[in-house]
Amino acid sequence: MVSTASDRHPTQPHLEPAPTGHPAYTETLPCTPESAPTARRLIRQALGAWALDALADDACLIANEMVANACRHTRSPLIRVSVTRLDGTRVEIAVTDRSRALPVRKPAAPDALDGRGLLLVDAVADRWGADPKRWGKRVWAEVRAA
Repeated sequence: MVSTASDRHPTQPHLEPAPTGHPAYTETLPCTPESAPTARRLIRQALGAWALDALADDACLIANEMVANACRHTRSPLIRVSVTRLDGTRVEIAVTDRSRALPVRKPAAPDALDGRGLLLVDAVADRWGADPKRWGKRVWAEVRAA
């Protein structure tokens, strides 16, 4: 018997990424913490298709933190998660939401239980930033294979 992702995760919707016309995958998801696993699966699926599996852990950590930030700091009902192959060794992970407030990296108190998301993104990504839009923003980060 051939196993598929939907066989292993019967309660999860079958993931069918929408191609963007570039070497990229994108998915619109509810702006809820429960969307983080779907975002990570999208990232892993794309990286596997591009033979860039070595980037999966860092890329998934970045996606997880970006989804968490969107859920915590915006009132967007939906977010758009995308992963784009920039070249043979680099990918960009992005989360787009409807909040125009740009992310601010600030130090977390040593005893704080949260507030380290952007610090993690900054530590793991080669570079990251946010692009303001009329209707919201797009937060992105790049990772590169060694």
